Amino acid sequence: MPFEPIPPRLEQIATLIVAAAYAVHSTLGPGLLESVYEVCFCHELAKRGLRFRRQVMVPIIYDGIAFDEGFRLDVLVEEAVICELKAVEALIPLHEAQLLTQMKLTGKRLGFLINFNVPLIKQGIKRHVL
Repeated sequence: MPFEPIPPRLEQIATLIVAAAYAVHSTLGPGLLESVYEVCFCHELAKRGLRFRRQVMVPIIYDGIAFDEGFRLDVLVEEAVICELKAVEALIPLHEAQLLTQMKLTGKRLGFLINFNVPLIKQGIKRHVL
């Protein structure tokens, strides 16, 4: 079954997200805590005119019951794109599974896994589409 293409506005948001990640990494480089990259990344999103929310609590719906003990999104951009930020030596399959599960459970089609602890940021950005 064919997937619907990502709408142009969402593609514009995606381009700005990648630009924000590049800006942060080119200024700070690797080796800092994830929390530092998160605050600076969000600052760059704001400079680009994007709305975002940090550390968004998402309740989990299980067996028809909503549990407050759900999960937390690192950054939700324009209520449409999930950005899962990392500052790790290497991304592992679990990191991608985490993002994909978050996307599935929130109904968001576009997500980015961004690892700032890399020599070149292009090596640390993974885009996922559902």
